[in-house]
Amino acid sequence: MTILLTGSTGFLGGKLLNNLLATTDHTLFVLVRDIEKAKRLVASLSEGADERITILHGDITQPFCGLTKETIQELTEKVDLFYHIAALVKFDEELREELFAVNYGGTEHALELASTLQVKQFIYVSTAYTVGKRTHGVEALYPIDADIHNPYEESKVKSEHLVLSYADQMAVSIFRPSIIVGDSETGEADSEFTLYGFMRALDVFKRRVLRKTDNVETIYHVIGSKDSTSNLVPVNYVADILALAAKKAEAGMIYNITNPSPATNYDLLTMIKNALDFNQLEIIEDVDVQTLTTEEQRLNGMISIFNAYLSRSFHFDDSNTQQLIEGTTIKHLAMSQQTMQMIINAYFDVRVEDIT
Repeated sequence: MTILLTGSTGFLGGKLLNNLLATTDHTLFVLVRDIEKAKRLVASLSEGADERITILHGDITQPFCGLTKETIQELTEKVDLFYHIAALVKFDEELREELFAVNYGGTEHALELASTLQVKQFIYVSTAYTVGKRTHGVEALYPIDADIHNPYEESKVKSEHLVLSYADQMAVSIFRPSIIVGDSETGEADSEFTLYGFMRALDVFKRRVLRKTDNVETIYHVIGSKDSTSNLVPVNYVADILALAAKKAEAGMIYNITNPSPATNYDLLTMIKNALDFNQLEIIEDVDVQTLTTEEQRLNGMISIFNAYLSRSFHFDDSNTQQLIEGTTIKHLAMSQQTMQMIINAYFDVRVEDIT
């Protein structure tokens, strides 16, 4: 197989690339904006990676992903599979224009390129949170005007519709990971988004308050629901499924890559508190922000973009994914509390090393 990938220098893309190198003989083309970053990635991979990987300079926000006519001509009818992973994972309303330029416009340009290259198969990596404000996630397309939380979710909902509109030109399938965290074997992570953005905010807050006071008795409240869950999936689980998709994904299908037994927010915050050694954090429910202290208001302001995910549970059907991995070496996800604590600890261990 000859495979073209976007997003290979990102957290998930790098894992998938390494997986494909280790488990297949595929020829790999990676489309990147930052050539030097891509070269460093290739140099960090297994021996012989530079012989199997060709770096293409491009930009998904540009028509045909910024590739030259010569490059497009060289690749036409030679690419079997196109993985479109590149995305901007931010939730802020003020970033709406940028989010749509990257997530929707980038998908439009990737599909345009794939069609021109006469690619046989197109795999789009979306998000389980196209579920929006529903509580139950299905492995089917949601309405294009779905009730959502933020422009990130909206950009992904509309991109999914766009992807499936190309079903008459190539075999398209959609994979929806939930919240991607570190490797379940090593804890390795390089993400600054989602859970890691939340943890980083709590870390920054702790350092601020401890600089101002030595009062270790003060409790700081985070608004959320103790019993609601956060659906976290390790990056290696997601990468394994995406690698398998190259030969097993069915055209027109949608696959949720989610956690069947997610941790509660209470348990998750407890694990973060343990890793931070900051036991003064507590979840509080059904409270008016104005009743909180000034410091607590500041804390909740720092993590406000995560409120939609801290205040409710999402339940996802992943029957299609279970069928995909049946008979393979990939086991249906069963992430223990010990594994989750290891992943959280690994992140803060790296943060401490960076600071010292």
